[in-house]
Amino acid sequence: MPSDDKPDRPNRDKKNPWNRPGRDERSGPFGGNGPGGGKGYGRGGQEPPDMDEVLRRMQERFKGQFPSGFHGGYVFVLIFSGILLLWLASGFYVVNPGENAVIQRFGAWSHTKAEPGLGYHFPVPIESVSVLNVEEIRKMNIGFAEAFARRGDGSVRSNLPEESLMLTVDRNIVDLNLEVQWNIKSAEDFLFQIMDQEGTIKKVSESAIREVAGQTEMFQIITNQRQQVADRTKAIIQRNLDEYNSGVNITQVLIQKAEVHPDVQDAFQDVQSAKQDAEDTQNQARAYREDILPKARGLAIQMTQEAEGYKQSVVAEASGDAARFDAVYEAYLSGKDVTRERIYIETMENVLKNAQKIILDNQGTGNGVVPYLPLSELNRAEAAPSKSSVLRTP
Repeated sequence: MPSDDKPDRPNRDKKNPWNRPGRDERSGPFGGNGPGGGKGYGRGGQEPPDMDEVLRRMQERFKGQFPSGFHGGYVFVLIFSGILLLWLASGFYVVNPGENAVIQRFGAWSHTKAEPGLGYHFPVPIESVSVLNVEEIRKMNIGFAEAFARRGDGSVRSNLPEESLMLTVDRNIVDLNLEVQWNIKSAEDFLFQIMDQEGTIKKVSESAIREVAGQTEMFQIITNQRQQVADRTKAIIQRNLDEYNSGVNITQVLIQKAEVHPDVQDAFQDVQSAKQDAEDTQNQARAYREDILPKARGLAIQMTQEAEGYKQSVVAEASGDAARFDAVYEAYLSGKDVTRERIYIETMENVLKNAQKIILDNQGTGNGVVPYLPLSELNRAEAAPSKSSVLRTP
């Protein structure tokens, strides 16, 4: 029978399930000297704690936090209700202006919310939401990398030769730096159709600018056709991304730098000097051509007009002679004898008008009279017709 002076310690001398001393002989929050009660366990002969006792003490301490008569089932319901409310509240989200919210149900696309405001979706793991800014203009650099300086003195640009050096159609090397500006035109396509969106845009942009540079001469790229090169590059990038259903819209392509590679700068200058000399020579030849061609054209026109006038004159004269012959022929038909005599007289006049002959008519002269003919004076009169001489015959 236990002694009366120790009624509250009936189990003091009883062993625990591990046949160890009672719990009240141990120190610490769980008894013993170790962190788990007793004098420890494992190395050194220390024993593990009594888990039943640990759970019992924790339950007693937890019940002490609530008023008497409060049952544990109510606590469980309250905790479960709080967790459920927090889980349901996690489904609220906000869409700001310029943003789209893509909702996925069990990983698959469900719908896209484009109107700004408060929205709700079933909490994870039923549904999840991804909010994207579709109006933000994003930038991508091709051929160079840009970083901000530590002291806030602007940005530091470093060249990337593996991206910037390109071969042109005339077998020259050009150093091109490009800036591609883009935004999102379809949030669901941007999320689900392509992986590594920025990496894909970069690779497509590099391919496009190399295609355009390979079809263009270097002098045109670095001088007067930079904008045309940028426009063609933008069109190729957009077409390729549309074929991928990427949901990306290319807003602008800017050529930041277009230069000759430093290693071939001297050779390029020599080539440009030779081209300039050739262009000067061609300009001089064009000036000479522009000077000589109008003169030759004017001379040709003058000769053509003279020939045309001569043709018209000869044709008119021939036509007149033919008309006159026809008139004479008509007159001849009406009076052949008269016409024949007239023609004979006119013909003789033409034949004898320059002949040095003198014809004497025997009619009207007396017999035995020999006229005096001063032939020498007649010849002088023919030689000098301005000095008229009167010849008289006795």
